[in-house]
Amino acid sequence: MAGAVVVANMIGTGVFTSLGFQLLDIQSGFVLMMLWVVGGFTALCGALTYAELGAALPRSGGEYNFLTEIYHPAAGFISGWISATIGFAAPTALAAITFGTYLSSVFPALSPTWLAALLVILLTFVHTSNRGTSGRVQLILTQLKLLLIAIFCFLAWFMVATPQPIRFLPQTGDGDLLVSGAFAVSLIYVNYAYTGWNAATYLSGEIENPQRNIPRILIIGTMLVMVVYVALNFIFLYVAPIDAMVGKVEIGYVAAQYVFGEIGAAIMGVMLSLLLISTVSAMILAGPRVLQVIGQDFPAFRLLAGNNRNDIPAIAIAAQAVVTLGFILTASFESILVFSGFTLGINTLFTVAGIFVLRWRRPDLPRPYRTWLYPLPPLIYLTVTGWTLAYILWHRPAEAWIGLAVIILGAIFYLGTIWFNRLGGPRGDSALSD
Repeated sequence: MAGAVVVANMIGTGVFTSLGFQLLDIQSGFVLMMLWVVGGFTALCGALTYAELGAALPRSGGEYNFLTEIYHPAAGFISGWISATIGFAAPTALAAITFGTYLSSVFPALSPTWLAALLVILLTFVHTSNRGTSGRVQLILTQLKLLLIAIFCFLAWFMVATPQPIRFLPQTGDGDLLVSGAFAVSLIYVNYAYTGWNAATYLSGEIENPQRNIPRILIIGTMLVMVVYVALNFIFLYVAPIDAMVGKVEIGYVAAQYVFGEIGAAIMGVMLSLLLISTVSAMILAGPRVLQVIGQDFPAFRLLAGNNRNDIPAIAIAAQAVVTLGFILTASFESILVFSGFTLGINTLFTVAGIFVLRWRRPDLPRPYRTWLYPLPPLIYLTVTGWTLAYILWHRPAEAWIGLAVIILGAIFYLGTIWFNRLGGPRGDSALSD
């Protein structure tokens, strides 16, 4: 199931929406393909690093667990706060909104907002029922997603009447584009599309033999998604004219129109919307485990740690659903995407840097898996991610400051838990005592 969560978390909103934004400034087939290769290679470097952290610190919670153990409970709490409010709730909202947008493009009478909200509510109910149903649903949805993508690419390749005259080999000027600000901006969207490569670390406590299986799940899942992303974007550019896709969100629907006509595109629009159900499902499944671990460690949030009679963190799942619905009903698609991408980048940046700190502070800690070609993967990830974050901070300060405000608010909540604990909150083991 964890492998399905990784793939489903990654293949979602970004790959079906971001090409239109990239085409605003970049219209070279080679550079556009390199965006997805660079983004995938960066994600793979992050996965190689997380594999060592996940094998050495095999507890559910992802970055929350890692940063607590590596730095301080305050860093872990802020990371968990980001994961709970931005890391899963915001991307879940984006995926649900995209689902509603694709489906409403076929059935205009339907509201994309209410379609998104209904999907979140329905899947929340499924994942609070029982573990067996939850796992089977996730596995089936992920397999369906990969099958539909393969069918779409195969049919589009053979059925397109007139392939577009775009070149995928390097051309004059492509070298300058690769180091340009336009490439950095587009990489922000690509990195967001790859967000989710770390999803298995949120379920470490529920994976059999995590020391052996987590590295394999992260690496194989990330490489599989990179292949899918490159193939999908190649097909989009191969079948549809650039002018028709520039600035558009529903890229898959536009491409389908040029291959299958209006009726075929309507069918593909429904199919592509179904793909996003898997993404929403995966995030609803993985994200609440962070809230549950926070509830186990901090007395002020103990309510979130409780399981229902089927041993599922139902309260944490419901809490994340409420935040997700808040995003769907109050915020725009673009505002959620930009500031959440910046905030999540900071979260993973500090986590990947933590591999150097952990090796220095705890050299004797058992490491069933060590990052291949260390220290190159973490250094590559830190360089690429640091470059994109700096560019956002400099050129998109409004979105960056919103992200920083979320982090500051998390720090305030952490101080509030200390105050609550000192006033005699519920007793029990707590990370605050470390």
